[in-house]
Amino acid sequence: MNQGILAAAATGLDDFIAQVGGDVEQILASSHIDPQILTSPTLSLQLVNYCQVLEQAAQQSGFNNFGLYYGRQFQPQSLGLIGYIGLCSANLGEALRNVVNAFCWHQHDTFVQLVEQADCWRFDYQVRHGAILCRRQDSELTLGMINNLIRQACGKNWAPREVHFEHPRPEQWHDHCKVFDAPVYFDQPFNSLFIRKADVLKAMPSPDPILLSVMLDAIRRLNSDHRQDLINQTRAQIQTALLSGEPDLESIAEQLGLSRWSLQRRLRQNGLTFSGLIEQVRCDMATHYLRQQQIPISEMGMLLGYSETSAFSRAFRRWFGVSPRQFRQRQQSMLKHAPSNTMAAYQVKVC
Repeated sequence: MNQGILAAAATGLDDFIAQVGGDVEQILASSHIDPQILTSPTLSLQLVNYCQVLEQAAQQSGFNNFGLYYGRQFQPQSLGLIGYIGLCSANLGEALRNVVNAFCWHQHDTFVQLVEQADCWRFDYQVRHGAILCRRQDSELTLGMINNLIRQACGKNWAPREVHFEHPRPEQWHDHCKVFDAPVYFDQPFNSLFIRKADVLKAMPSPDPILLSVMLDAIRRLNSDHRQDLINQTRAQIQTALLSGEPDLESIAEQLGLSRWSLQRRLRQNGLTFSGLIEQVRCDMATHYLRQQQIPISEMGMLLGYSETSAFSRAFRRWFGVSPRQFRQRQQSMLKHAPSNTMAAYQVKVC
C-alpha cells in the first residue's frame, strides 16, 4: 500500500548521506524512517517523512545542495517501477507522458504535468501536501531524476533549455546552473524542465512494450485510495494561494470540491477557522523563510500574501514577541558554532 512515495525514490540515500559527511542513523531516526524500508523499493514511505529526511540530511551534513547532487547521480534504473516505465517507452515523448500519467501511483499528493510551450515541452512538478513546507531538496532531486531519464535518450551531455524552481534562490545557486548546464530561475510557479520539441522524438535506448505493460500493471496494483486529510488539503491550497495575495475562502472551498459553508463547518469540527488556518500557515512559512539567510526580510511579506512588509512585521511580532530581524539574528547566533560546511570538499569530487 502506497502511503506517500515508493521507497525506490530513496535508493542509495543512506550511502549518499554518508558520502557527504552526514550521520545516517541520526538523520533517518529524526525523520522516522526505518532503514529496512530503504532496501525494499516497492514498500512505501510517508511523503512528509521523505521530504523531511532530505532536508535533515542537508541541514545536519552542512551540504546545502544535497538534493541537487543526490539527483545528479540518481539514474532511472534505480527509481524502480516509475523509472522502468520511462525506460521501456518507445521514445522520449512517450516516456515523459507515461511517467506523468503513472506518477500518481509512484507518489501521492503531487502535481505533475507536461505542457506545450512555444518550441518546448515543459515538465512541471510540485508537491501539494499541507504538512510539507520544506521541499526544496525534494524538488531539486526530482528534476535531477527526470533530467537523467531524458539523457538516456538524448545523451549524457544533454541540457534543458532552462530550469525553474519554486523555492527562493539559494546561496550556492551557481551550482544549479553547472549541474543542469542551463539557465536556472527561482521563485517560479512550478519546478520545471524545458525540453526542446525536437528532443522528445528521440528513441529510448531499450524500448520494451511488453515489459512496459507489466510495469504499469504492477505500479497500479501497489496503489491505494489515498487522500490526505481535509486540514492538510486546505493548508496546501492556502500555501499556493498566498503567492497571489490573501487566500479567499470561496476559491479554496471550490478547489476542494466543497461549498464555503461546508468547508467552514468541517474546519470548526476540528477546532479551526479559515482565518486561523491562514495564520498558522503564514507563521510556519515565515519561520521557514527566515532560516534561509539569502531571502531578504523585505520580500517575505509578499511571499506570505501580505500587501506590505509592515503588515508582516506586525503579525510576526504578535506570534513570537520579536521582530523578524531579531528572530533571524537569534538563529544565526545559534548556528555560529555549528560544524563546518562539508560542501566545498564534496564539490571538488563531483564537479
